[in-house]
Amino acid sequence: MSNGKPHKPGMTPPQGMHKGLTNYGDLDFSVFLRRAFIKGAGYTDDALDRLVIGITNTSSAYNPCHGNADQLVEAVKRGVMLAGGLPMEFPTISIHESFAQPTSMYVRNLMSMDTEEMIRAQPMDAVVLIGGCDKTVPAQLMGGASAGVPAISLVTGSMLTGSHRSERVGACTDCRRFWAKYRAEEINAEEVSSVNNQLVASVGTCSVMGTASTMACLAEALGIMLPGGASPPAVTAERIRIAERTGATAVQMIKHGLTPDKILTGKAFENALRVLLAIGGSTNGIIHLTAIAGRLGIEIDLDQLDAMGEETPVLVDLKPSGQHYMEDFNKAGGMPALVRELKPLLHLDAMTVTGRTLGEEIERSGAGFKQEVVRPLVAPIYPRGGIAVLHGNLAPVGAIIKQSAADVKLMEHEGRAVVFENIQDMAQRIDDDALDVNADDVLVLKNIGPKGAPGMPEAGYLPIPKKLGRAGVKDMVRISDGRMSGTAAGTIVLHVMPEAAIGGTLAYVQSGDRIRLSISRRELTLLISEEELARRAHAHHVEPPTGERGLPQTLSGTCHPSRSGCGLRFPSRAAVRSENSACALNIARIGVLGDPHAGCTGNANHQSWIDVLVLQHLLIVRTLRR
Repeated sequence: MSNGKPHKPGMTPPQGMHKGLTNYGDLDFSVFLRRAFIKGAGYTDDALDRLVIGITNTSSAYNPCHGNADQLVEAVKRGVMLAGGLPMEFPTISIHESFAQPTSMYVRNLMSMDTEEMIRAQPMDAVVLIGGCDKTVPAQLMGGASAGVPAISLVTGSMLTGSHRSERVGACTDCRRFWAKYRAEEINAEEVSSVNNQLVASVGTCSVMGTASTMACLAEALGIMLPGGASPPAVTAERIRIAERTGATAVQMIKHGLTPDKILTGKAFENALRVLLAIGGSTNGIIHLTAIAGRLGIEIDLDQLDAMGEETPVLVDLKPSGQHYMEDFNKAGGMPALVRELKPLLHLDAMTVTGRTLGEEIERSGAGFKQEVVRPLVAPIYPRGGIAVLHGNLAPVGAIIKQSAADVKLMEHEGRAVVFENIQDMAQRIDDDALDVNADDVLVLKNIGPKGAPGMPEAGYLPIPKKLGRAGVKDMVRISDGRMSGTAAGTIVLHVMPEAAIGGTLAYVQSGDRIRLSISRRELTLLISEEELARRAHAHHVEPPTGERGLPQTLSGTCHPSRSGCGLRFPSRAAVRSENSACALNIARIGVLGDPHAGCTGNANHQSWIDVLVLQHLLIVRTLRR
């Protein structure tokens, strides 16, 4: 490999600067040209003959969650060089939740493609994926899984908490709590402005168990991050030391051939689902895990997740399901403390980036110590998993609710629907004092799913109407086909499938209808007859939205439903026509109530059984229309 000699057939596969050479018909010239240009940056031949570790730099002036990224990059470089490798930093897209319009989910898939193609296009033997804010970690793991080179995740870490009038506060559960108080006129503009200065006390990701913290914990549970790497805050020396160790580990992963497919296995994803339930994690974690798993041909079954929840209680006492913050979780031992408690429920033979199994890492972490944030299995903060999966005629393919953050008084509820057709409709009417709404009603928001919005924004956290907030109402049952921030709490049903924009039952809900929610029975039911539902479907033609160009067009045409991770598929037009015809034929054969698995089986090149159910629904509508 030294002295610029290219790879020849039968030799060891190329490494370092010899990987992925542009083919000019003369590989010797390709090496010669590459070395000439990289030497322009001041590198010597000795440096260029080392293993190359790519390092993603996702720093951005728009992304305070990644405000320490440059510092972490330097620490990773130090670790790589101490282990004998050559670090090569490169930029990728950076997404921040509060600065990405119309929603950060809108560009998650774009970031995953950017990450994947930059790994493929540039010579590197392994890659360190530095991210933190909600969509960056899943985007990077999606791209890294597809690229196939050894990859290791390093999160930026959580922010510190602030203090408001001696009350400890942090983003962003407390953001929502104080804003709700302001909307209800319990506090004035001066106080809400004052607390605004304290909610985000430093750079880093949200200090509660929101989506960013959830994805950090899930990355560690998957084994794609160093043990103990999820919880240290962004501004601590511990976070920098982890970054250095991450760089050194990336070099060792090359030597052990630890590519993503050897770590991100079916067992690893089952471990991650257990952790998602036990931390009271963000509902967004389901979508992201499903999307990452899909890159490796692994399916995640929501009903299996629900069954796991019956034996996997919430053990981590963090907001919004509990009371503490991420820095408390870190002081309590972080993820090693949690997986030690979950040990009887986990696949201990799952491989990690260290080259050791999860079971071996648990043993290395020691016996633990007395603390109050991570509860034992026999004394959980909530007796079942944080997330429940619902079914019924309003959600034929399923819906989810974060039961650990819901109001126990509303878990068994029947109420009158107050319907908003889209975000704009809600914005115009939600605070109108003339709105016909009371505390027992069920707020319903349509058309904020993957295709309906498009991009599935976090608008599922519908605000309490101002006139009810002023009357002291703190929570209501709320239903949508969209998402919700992991930092939010409330009795909120999300990811209703099929979504309204493609003709799901949600599209036909009308104000005044009765809706029944039963978490104990896992039920979400629109209390109208099948005949009335069919009549509405016949009378109300649903035309799936189409974007004019770019991402809107891509999302409206190729976005998977939320149950499949909201990823993109890119079959040819001919393949789509042929596939849809075959699905329609299978639907006709198996009947409306037949086994959906008998039709179009799900894999990388075909629609999943979820799409078959959607096509079944559309076929009924077309038949009625005739």
